[in-house]
Amino acid sequence: MPTSMPDIANQDSAQTMGTLDWVGMSNIEMPLLVTVPGQPDRQVSAKVDAFVSLDDSQAKGIHMSRLYLAVDELSASGSLQPAQLHTLLKTFISSHADLSSQAMVRFHFDYHLRRKSLISKKQGWKAYPVTLQAILSDQGLDIELGVAVPYSSTCPCSAALARQLIQDAFNQRFDDDSMDKESVLAWLGTTEGVPATPHSQRSIADIKVKLQAEHNDLPIEELIDAIENTLKTPVQAAVKREDEQEFARLNGQNLMFCEDAARRVKHTLNQNAHIRDFWIRINHYESLHAHDAVSITTKGIPNGYSPR
Repeated sequence: MPTSMPDIANQDSAQTMGTLDWVGMSNIEMPLLVTVPGQPDRQVSAKVDAFVSLDDSQAKGIHMSRLYLAVDELSASGSLQPAQLHTLLKTFISSHADLSSQAMVRFHFDYHLRRKSLISKKQGWKAYPVTLQAILSDQGLDIELGVAVPYSSTCPCSAALARQLIQDAFNQRFDDDSMDKESVLAWLGTTEGVPATPHSQRSIADIKVKLQAEHNDLPIEELIDAIENTLKTPVQAAVKREDEQEFARLNGQNLMFCEDAARRVKHTLNQNAHIRDFWIRINHYESLHAHDAVSITTKGIPNGYSPR
């Protein structure tokens, strides 16, 4: 074997001069521990993106294996929490001395929670897609936490139209003064008594938040709970008939357009002092239309998230 192997990244110059914003790897498969307040660490199967800036316009490239080994070390002996993300990014930069001044890491994983049903309290697993991104630059450490929370939305317009049809059917059935309570109750329990129902659909609240610099943990469960409690119609796991009935009641009492849902979530996030900025995209996957109803909003701070 040769006494030394060629290192083109160190020995050759770039074919075309120029700096690059980010160079690295994406979709690194890695098991990782997630640390959240008040809960034991939980292992997740993550896809990881690892990048550094390439500031030397003449350098051929970066040392990608060094990024991989740093992420692997986090997987083997650390967990996802702000302090350890800060350490990881500093390792990215120190391992690329004279090449890089900024580093970024992004994690994609499903976070599973045990959820109780509404009435029977039967339990089942729900998976929430999570994205965690950290960037270290001259401006300091920037951490972004993203979650996708499914819920049910019932259209206020179709609810009003359904109520009108029920009123019309009632007038046609009971067109004199001879009706009694028992006959009305029996009629309401038939398909004829409820000739129309409003349309509803599975919906998704995609949320991204920027955490305050002094925040020392990842409020994944806190954020999910806040969104579900605000929208009031979370998608269920294990259900019995009494749970399905309660779910129908909650939908009927929480009619919402995508605009309503976005305003509710925005109000809730504005009350959280740990969140310095946020981006919200509400997606109602219409059952009436072949297209989706979407509402997007941000906190609206200077140099903050763009609505785009």
